[in-house]
Amino acid sequence: MGIIVVGTVALDDVKTPFGEARDALGGSATYFSLAASFFTDVAIVAVVGQDFPPGHLKYLEERGIDTSAVSILDGETFRWSGEYGYDLNERETLETRLNVLEKFDPKIPERLSNTELVFLANIDPMLQLSVLDQVENPRLTACDTMNFWIEGKRVELLEMMSRVDIMVLNDSECRELAGEPNLIKAARKIREMGGPDSIIVKKGEHGALLFTGAKVFSAPAYPLESVFDPTGAGDSFAGGFMGYLAKSGETGESAVRQAVMYGTVMASYCVEQFSVERMSSLTWDEIKKRYEELKELTRF
Repeated sequence: MGIIVVGTVALDDVKTPFGEARDALGGSATYFSLAASFFTDVAIVAVVGQDFPPGHLKYLEERGIDTSAVSILDGETFRWSGEYGYDLNERETLETRLNVLEKFDPKIPERLSNTELVFLANIDPMLQLSVLDQVENPRLTACDTMNFWIEGKRVELLEMMSRVDIMVLNDSECRELAGEPNLIKAARKIREMGGPDSIIVKKGEHGALLFTGAKVFSAPAYPLESVFDPTGAGDSFAGGFMGYLAKSGETGESAVRQAVMYGTVMASYCVEQFSVERMSSLTWDEIKKRYEELKELTRF
């Protein structure tokens, strides 16, 4: 099974206590697709400006990622600038320039409209709804969001949530969306609000929680000695998660739990270097080895 991801392709300036990167390849669809590409075929639907380095698109294509639905418009590419302190769970956004993202009108090519897995990365929920109207009976759909949309486009977000199978969000987003500080109660409330039955809550260095019906699955984070740049970790998690489901061909509870573990593995590799540098050198053998190590951590 292949995957379509609709989201952002960006140029980032990132600074952490361990260094910085300027004009680095970033964006939710970028991180997602690179992680997912280790498991299955993936196509990006996004927009960039005339200033976007052609080498970046070539790099994605060399990784086996279909970029034919990435539009190049007059203007500048979406840019984000942020800084992390020693607590890498917290970051300060220094600047966000939407640029051509303001004109983004995602169009799913007809040849991709029957792709079995669809991931709606963090973009305006109105655009996410537009994508859902264009795809034909996908086997599984999943979405991400952020506080900005929870606060600014709640009605549209709730409508979009009611049309997907899985929602992926971080702990603060889960609490804000539900208006409930306890994550177990928050997940239940999101389902009662019309959200999907399956909800994944990312908790950074504290792992992830999967809520499916009345069941809860807790996955630990992989313990790392060195974390250089957390940017894109959540999107890499989603890419590994969806990628494994596509590779396995299964979408039952057991497969979803394994997918959460693979998502955790991909996020752990993403943070080891700036931008997409670690993904560039990563191998399948490394992924499988870390997956087995993560499984061992949970045995008792």
